[in-house]
Amino acid sequence: MTIPFEVELEKLKNTIIKIADLAEQQVTEATATLLAESKPENKVIKRTEDKIDKLDVKIDQICQKIFALKQPVASDLRFIMSAMQISNEIERIGDLSMSVVKKTKKINDKHDLIKRFGIDEVCKQIVAINQKANECFISRNENTIGEIFILNKSIKNKTSEAIHEIIAVMKTNSKTVVSGTHLIIVLKHLERISEHCTNIAEYVYFMINAKIIKHDKLGDIEGLEGEE
Repeated sequence: MTIPFEVELEKLKNTIIKIADLAEQQVTEATATLLAESKPENKVIKRTEDKIDKLDVKIDQICQKIFALKQPVASDLRFIMSAMQISNEIERIGDLSMSVVKKTKKINDKHDLIKRFGIDEVCKQIVAINQKANECFISRNENTIGEIFILNKSIKNKTSEAIHEIIAVMKTNSKTVVSGTHLIIVLKHLERISEHCTNIAEYVYFMINAKIIKHDKLGDIEGLEGEE
């Protein structure tokens, strides 16, 4: 029996929401692991990563089936194209979250370093931007898209500042070089998670408005970016 087109689209949307929820769990777990004083266990986050990978494949299959059998047009076509890209971004967020956990294991005196360089605030913003990325896909709210771009700028500034401070300490204290290097890599992973969340917002904007934007051009789009 042929499945109605609307049912296929709803199935695709629900699968995206499901994979996004799993990635949100990954990000929350990864940042909590980074902030925790104890050494991390990565069994749970690894199982979640496996689920994300399987759903990413499933989303591709759903999209291919729709393209082959339904011949979507206009807004439906934009939704399907965006869904495929968003799924890829979410899968990368899951991979980076796993990388954060693995690198965190190698950081000695982790808690002192995190307090010293304000990493806790970066983690809070990473969790927030990931939640907002998922929210904007569900609600298609352009105000949320604007908030994501603002958060991304803040995360970039904070990670850049922290990295410069870590490098300065490493130059004066050789004992911090190994842990400092691992922490810098973790910060770059977090920054990339923020970028992937921002990419999701861009795809949602395309889905709504049929216009391609880049976040460095956000201020040129009337009404999208609020006051910092």
